[in-house]
Amino acid sequence: MGSFFVINKNKTTMASNSPWSKQLSNRNYLSPVGFKFLITKIPKVEFFSNSAEIPGINLGISAQPSYLKSIPVPGDNITYEDLSLEFFVDENLENYIEVHNWIRGLGFPYSVQEFMDLKKDDEYYPDNDSRNPYNEYSDASLLIYNSNFNIISKINFKDVFPISLSPVRFNAKEEDITYVTANITFKYTIYDIEVY
Repeated sequence: MGSFFVINKNKTTMASNSPWSKQLSNRNYLSPVGFKFLITKIPKVEFFSNSAEIPGINLGISAQPSYLKSIPVPGDNITYEDLSLEFFVDENLENYIEVHNWIRGLGFPYSVQEFMDLKKDDEYYPDNDSRNPYNEYSDASLLIYNSNFNIISKINFKDVFPISLSPVRFNAKEEDITYVTANITFKYTIYDIEVY
């Protein structure tokens, strides 16, 4: 079947029911280096981030019984994969300590006072009555740029909190200077993709 065009006095366009009207408008590939990660609670980490990802999403399934074989049907429960971020550790360990203190405040391994300090002494979300949930969680965004370094989309993560921080490894046998990186794994409630 051939495509057909609608001729306008000003320009020639493809008809809306043409199969070609559903093709990609931009055929450039997405660059893996065009991104910026933003997180309110740990701003020192976002400047040094060097690897991030849009987490995967999985839809559960149900089985519809039948005489011969159960038939898979879409379920109603979505599971989001963890959010992972890799960042360069600065020379004074400031960005690493930001994440460390956040995790330690959530887990308070030494005393409950560590959790209270997280709730009350947060400089980005001051909390005077220890009831503000933003001192435990943070919102985060992943900005994605096109080949001209213009923002094309923004992934907004809600209620982010860290669940793991990788170790910092030193190695005196390194022949070339390889700067230290660390990885953070976050949990969150949901993310939305905003297209510009």
